[in-house]
Parts: sequence; structure tokens; C-alpha cells
Amino acid sequence: MSVPLPPAPFHILLALVEGASHGYGILQAVREQSGGRVPLGTGSLYRHLSRLIDAGFVAERPAARDADPRRGTYYRLTPKGRQALADERDRLAGLVRALDAARGASRESRP
Repeated sequence: MSVPLPPAPFHILLALVEGASHGYGILQAVREQSGGRVPLGTGSLYRHLSRLIDAGFVAERPAARDADPRRGTYYRLTPKGRQALADERDRLAGLVRALDAARGASRESRP
């Protein structure tokens, strides 16, 4: 059993599923995919990224030579990070199944 991912790290990993991105791009993706419900500022983003890098879920990649010079570092999901997302998906799907089963059982037990 894996440890549940907190919302901010989960959304950061999710933001990197489609490919490498710079910090500002990750911030924008997290805001969009969470509908603004996951508050993430610049400082907290880089603290979370540092922890995700230390855990082996994210890796840094220097920007391409022809990239925007203001975007020096890009971040990418590692295979371990993809596995963490898959584990979280399975955990959440199990919770949804349990909730659906509980709601179904409560409907059946009503007089």
C-alpha cells in the first residue's frame, strides 16, 4: 500500500504527465486542473519540487538552447513519479468504489 499523495504534490506530478515543464508552466497547470482549489505559490512550488526530486519522482532538465532564456530549468516526471501517480489513481478509484458501494447499501437498507 502506498502513502496518499497530498494535493499539491499530486497536482504537480499530474502537471508533468504530458511532458517536461518549467516552474511557471507547472503553476498554471495546477491552477487550471484544480480549478484554483490547490493554493500554490512560487515558494511552495519549489519546496514541493525539491521534495519530489529528493524522492525520485521528478528530475530536473536544463532548458534547450533555443528555449526562452527566462526558463532555465525544466522538470520532468520520472518512472518512479509515474508509478506514484498510478498508485494514487488506484487508491482513489478504490475509495470511489467503496463510497459507491456504501451509498448503494444505504439505499437498499432504507424502508
